[in-house]
Amino acid sequence: MLKENIRMLRRLHGLSQEEVAERVSVSRQAYAKWERGTTIPDVEKCGLLAKMYGTTVDSLLRDETTEGIGSIPPPPAGKSIWGSVTINERGQIVIPKGARDRYCLAAGMRLIVLGDEIGIALIPAEFFEKQMKAVMEMAAVTGEPV
Repeated sequence: MLKENIRMLRRLHGLSQEEVAERVSVSRQAYAKWERGTTIPDVEKCGLLAKMYGTTVDSLLRDETTEGIGSIPPPPAGKSIWGSVTINERGQIVIPKGARDRYCLAAGMRLIVLGDEIGIALIPAEFFEKQMKAVMEMAAVTGEPV
């Protein structure tokens, strides 16, 4: 869990054990023990590692796996990876429970489906409509076309 995450993040960031050790003020040998799981960093060092990698201590401690991929690195702070979903024959997906709970999604709630060349995103319709109204009002005040 922790040992795999710090090893994965270090490699993703193209850092050596020595470089990471220097940034968190420990010896390379001490850091290597963290990656082997022989010892674990204290809370302060976990905080430094999380900050360095732009994630959270909680994410460093979790074991995230995704079907078809296996272990995945901790997401950046404020971001989430909920796993994979399968589109059924009617074109429907089930949003993972963790995501539904986090964003208070419930049956009957309206969502706006946005997309670009990479993929899609879902946002609450009320939020989208509020933002669009603000843009339209600003355009009316400035006289700029939308």
